[in-house]
Amino acid sequence: MIRNLKIRKQQQFHFFNKMKIVVICVFLLLGGIATVSAVPISGDASNAMSQQNQKVTGRVVDKNGEPVIGANVIQQGTSNGTLTNGEGNFTLNLPGDATLVVSSIGYTSQQIAVGSRSLINVTLEEDTKLLDEVIVVGYGTMKKKLVTGATVQVSGDNLQKLSTTSAFTALQSQTPGVNILQNSGQPGEGFKVSIRGVGTAGNSAPLYVIDGVAGGNLQNLNNADIESIDILKDAASAAIYGARAANGVILVTTKQGKAGKLQVSYDGYYGVQNIYKMPSLLNAKQYMAIQDEVNFNEGLALNDWKTILGKNYDNAVYNGTYGTNWLDEARNVNAPTQNHAVNIVGGTDISKFSMGLSYTAQEGIIGKPVASDYNRTTARMNSDHVLWKNKSFDVIKVGETLTFAYSTKKGIGIGNQYSNDISSMLRAMPIMPLYGEDGQYFRNIGETLTSYESLMSNPIAGMVYNRGQNLSKNYNLDASANIQIQPIKNLIFKSQLGYKMSASSYRQYQPDYTLSISDQRQVALAQQSASSGWQYSLENTLNYKFGLNLNHFDALVGQSMEKWGMGESVSATNGHLLFSDFEHAYIDNSQGIESGVTRISGSPWGEGALASFFGRVNYDYNETYLATIIMRADGSSNFARGKRWGYFPSASLGWVISNENFMQSTKGWLDYLKLRGSYGENGNQSIAAFQYLAGVSFDAKAAYSFGNAKDSQTTGGYAYIQPNPDVTWETSIQKNIGLDARLLNSRLSVAIDVYDKFTKDWLLQAPGLGTIGTGVPFINGGDIDNKGIEVALGWNDRIGKDFTYGINVNGAYNHNEVTRIANTEGVIHGTVNVLSQGTGEMYRVQVGYPIGYFYGYHTSGIFQNQAEIDAWKAAGNGVLQSKVQPGDVKFSDISGPDGKPDGSIDENDKGMIGDPNPDFTAGGSINLGYKGFDFSVTLYGAFGQQIAKSYRKFGDGRHENYTTEVYERWHGEGTSNKWPRLTAGTNANYMNISDLYIEDADFVKIQNLTIGYDFKKLFKSLPMSQARLYFSAQNLFTFTGYSGMDPEVGYSPQDTDGTTQNWAKGIDLGFYPQPRTYLVGVNLKF
Repeated sequence: MIRNLKIRKQQQFHFFNKMKIVVICVFLLLGGIATVSAVPISGDASNAMSQQNQKVTGRVVDKNGEPVIGANVIQQGTSNGTLTNGEGNFTLNLPGDATLVVSSIGYTSQQIAVGSRSLINVTLEEDTKLLDEVIVVGYGTMKKKLVTGATVQVSGDNLQKLSTTSAFTALQSQTPGVNILQNSGQPGEGFKVSIRGVGTAGNSAPLYVIDGVAGGNLQNLNNADIESIDILKDAASAAIYGARAANGVILVTTKQGKAGKLQVSYDGYYGVQNIYKMPSLLNAKQYMAIQDEVNFNEGLALNDWKTILGKNYDNAVYNGTYGTNWLDEARNVNAPTQNHAVNIVGGTDISKFSMGLSYTAQEGIIGKPVASDYNRTTARMNSDHVLWKNKSFDVIKVGETLTFAYSTKKGIGIGNQYSNDISSMLRAMPIMPLYGEDGQYFRNIGETLTSYESLMSNPIAGMVYNRGQNLSKNYNLDASANIQIQPIKNLIFKSQLGYKMSASSYRQYQPDYTLSISDQRQVALAQQSASSGWQYSLENTLNYKFGLNLNHFDALVGQSMEKWGMGESVSATNGHLLFSDFEHAYIDNSQGIESGVTRISGSPWGEGALASFFGRVNYDYNETYLATIIMRADGSSNFARGKRWGYFPSASLGWVISNENFMQSTKGWLDYLKLRGSYGENGNQSIAAFQYLAGVSFDAKAAYSFGNAKDSQTTGGYAYIQPNPDVTWETSIQKNIGLDARLLNSRLSVAIDVYDKFTKDWLLQAPGLGTIGTGVPFINGGDIDNKGIEVALGWNDRIGKDFTYGINVNGAYNHNEVTRIANTEGVIHGTVNVLSQGTGEMYRVQVGYPIGYFYGYHTSGIFQNQAEIDAWKAAGNGVLQSKVQPGDVKFSDISGPDGKPDGSIDENDKGMIGDPNPDFTAGGSINLGYKGFDFSVTLYGAFGQQIAKSYRKFGDGRHENYTTEVYERWHGEGTSNKWPRLTAGTNANYMNISDLYIEDADFVKIQNLTIGYDFKKLFKSLPMSQARLYFSAQNLFTFTGYSGMDPEVGYSPQDTDGTTQNWAKGIDLGFYPQPRTYLVGVNLKF
């Protein structure tokens, strides 16, 4: 505990040192900005400064006479401004010819000529023209009401309110059609994101564009850094990014500078986390009884527990004080999480800036004494500066964005059955102690317990010795610089240079140890690896907006180039360490070189490049008839000449019906109604480079013997891949019809989309025989179709002057079906040995089925007696067991080779037993506000999906523990019709993957519940515009019938070559669950 306290104090010390640095940077920056602002841009600015100022006071209120607190009051064209106080009052020194600009979020801005007035009272009108909001699209912005594609926007404020470590978690409930699934609940792990269904067996992740630079990582950003996230869901919206937009595009805009008084905000929270749901594991006494039943069912003698447990027998049997709940022992109770973010925004019409510094820390809820830990520090700065301005527009502007993120992470094993520490704890015998009599970790060597089970070892010790002592560090720098030149009004040339640098290091210590005859290491190991590299992009666009009477045009042409992969990686592992601890586990502190121990590697990343040309024309007639046409051409170095270029067109139309004369009679209740439709094509080039060439490798496999000397080998070369010069773009073709509406003075909003997304020519590796002797190439080998509907409804209203409320609901349905696989079977096989050693394939991709569906035997219950067995056979049904008995599983005889039941259970009887892809996802929120109080509830749910679950590695783990679900097993006629009698796991009842392992995993989560109060309402003289204190609960409650710890399971197994099969998911071997978290936080704005 003292050590943990020291670590946390060190973290706090480092954080406050970083805060000092940023404060110094702020002062330096403000000095620079003040210098820039002092340079006269035109004669008007200097004349205004030279005139005699006068004191002007006033009050800003809303239409109900209530003060508008924190409204911006600024002299137009200058940095001279202030914010209204708790009464809505302001005081400002202004020249007589000044124009006052008054603005506040949610209200329409007003411009007021000062003249000779010393008192100016302002009534701001609520901004009900929500459709004039601007959303971000590729290479620009558009009015929301003129958009003809399918997009969804989430504001940074709505992300920040949910107080999540990652923006992905906050997006789940707010983005219909976007399925976000955690890879693991362990801190710092990523997410699977699919837009409108999984569209490929390869890389199905969307393209992330952060501040105009493609290829960013949303995990590096703090929620407080984000201005908005715009998701381009259909091809018409995303086609402007052609080459990598087949899976959709997520545009992230970080906070931008604003003219006006300097604004400083602090947002922070501190909370504690715990496991939401613990599995009910058998205690020692229960375990002993179940193991005796296994022996009895197999005709074996009962266990001699008195001899096995020795002096611990009485405590285990009579008073229950002996035994180990391994998962409980590994719990990190009240694991802390915290977040601190400072943001500063300010500037003038000439020079604006926004900067922020944030720190996030989260400990894991499982893994004590080596619990997971994640820390992230992010520093960000954006600025825009006008270099040349005439009276009506900016002629030359420059801008930059800069984000630096540093994160550290340590974690426990969350992999397959042999590298999953939670799984090991669920399976470990409860009759094994955590510590031996010597006070050290219990070693299952030479103990009385060893005679009962010699292979199983202490899982917490194994976690500490094998996977728990590690640290990874990641450094990411994302930067861009741009210049905009506007020679004539509305003709803008923009050039942007993007730069991304990343570096990482990893270090691990594995001591020598012996825990059992099968779990030991003879030589302590230190491992170090590091990589660093960079990429860049250059984009040039020319945009012209013009109108001819009621016809409005917005034309864009552009060119871009990107190059990536300029980097390298190195790794080394060695033993015979000088020191026996993680702190000194460096390669320098290892000794000698030993075969089988020493491993050294180093390689380049692999460079690639993309060249693109694109154009877009937006047209509208009187904002009633809308059209957008996009064309993009991309050339990728991943493909051979002749296959290198892909062409991606799109077209979309819109009709604002509510603007028609024949709709005038609906104006009393219908504010806006738009129909839209689109067609578009996007591409995917996500494969390793040079698949069209026969590369040569000189690795360890290329060892040759010459003559009769078999004891020595010479390194040579071999072709490591079969070339495929015909491999080319994967293409997504999408059709979309949508409707947008606003009703009842914009209190009710409606958005509906129906889509058909067809992805063809999948990029995937061809199957190949091991006898080929070389790697198989990528081919264009499959097609898939996703069809669905998305609905979003919102109601926001006010009752009286003080009470506001809002209800938002969204849902999406998606049907996923594979339509082609380029082999004779029409199948891409999943890996084997997933649930347990010796089990067969349990998931696959197959024509006519959803991607990654669960594959195995159907069952029809349990044989209750011998008469039922005889009747089953007499009816022509087959059995899978060699000596079937009452209590065994009825495996369903589905079909023989000719497609009809044949009285035999074999591979022909296997089929779809579950689908990890949800049919329907939904999100919703309720928001209430009253006189400074706010209350919100956010929900998220998924329906129609299944999970494959096994907390026992049954095939080679006879003595592993069970959960109390074992009491549902068959133990006599009529006792169960689902779970078979207890036997060793190698019995056919268990070793054959069937629907016994499949569970429905529908769920609805109360994702967030928050209540807060803004003390500015109570203490109006506070020197800030907001002083909000809030309490929040995350993952508060889950409504589900799933028996596991968490129904959101994103784990994907690896293939035999170590490649993660991302199209597979929903497999629970002991999935690291999402924690329940209680937080207290503050939002301060100065």
